[in-house]
Amino acid sequence: MTTDPLLLMGEVDAATRRLLRTAASFDAADLAAASLLPGWTRGHVLAHVARNADGFVNLLTAARTGAALPMYASLDARTADIEAGSSRPPAAHLDDLRRTADLFAEAVAAMPADAWAATVQARKGPWPAALLVWGRLREIEVHHLDLAADYRAADWSETFAHRLLREAASHHATGPTPPSMVLRLDGSEHEVVIGERVGAPVVAGSAPDLAVWLIGRADSTLLSVTPDGPLPTPPEWI
Repeated sequence: MTTDPLLLMGEVDAATRRLLRTAASFDAADLAAASLLPGWTRGHVLAHVARNADGFVNLLTAARTGAALPMYASLDARTADIEAGSSRPPAAHLDDLRRTADLFAEAVAAMPADAWAATVQARKGPWPAALLVWGRLREIEVHHLDLAADYRAADWSETFAHRLLREAASHHATGPTPPSMVLRLDGSEHEVVIGERVGAPVVAGSAPDLAVWLIGRADSTLLSVTPDGPLPTPPEWI
């Protein structure tokens, strides 16, 4: 998958259209139903996706202007905004998703070339501005799964799944206690090693199935492990 943020916007636009189609299918009861995220309804997930767009607009503005804008005013404010927006009617959710997606696209279009080299203060620390479009795509695609509405990791593009797989593996590998495992992609000799290779179990599956398992969004039923035994438990993902 390209790392060029402007080229990647085509993927963001397509992912946004898919999410909007799913959101448009929800009535009030659907929005009040549980999502895949503990303690969150589908309404919480949609409110989060919209507020995430606002946060990324702040970061793009910081990169473009040099202003010290954080992604969110505070973590408490972020939580309060999601909670306040979670119980809105379906039409209000759709309007918010569309409006914030448009604002994000406008903020990307306003970026001069040199602004992509900036570093901004994301929720968990400094982040390259050049990765903001990827970050937005990741949010949309992963939280679309969290809606528990018949959108699956198998619906991701292969390039997105491969990039997410490598990112999640790198995140786990650099943690304080990385689990030892070798990830093997189906039909390929390509492997991703986390921790120590010697004696590590080999976990095999498709790129989407491995990626979604590594980020804690699926069980292991579509994966195989050699030698036989329990799969290692991935650490908490970002």
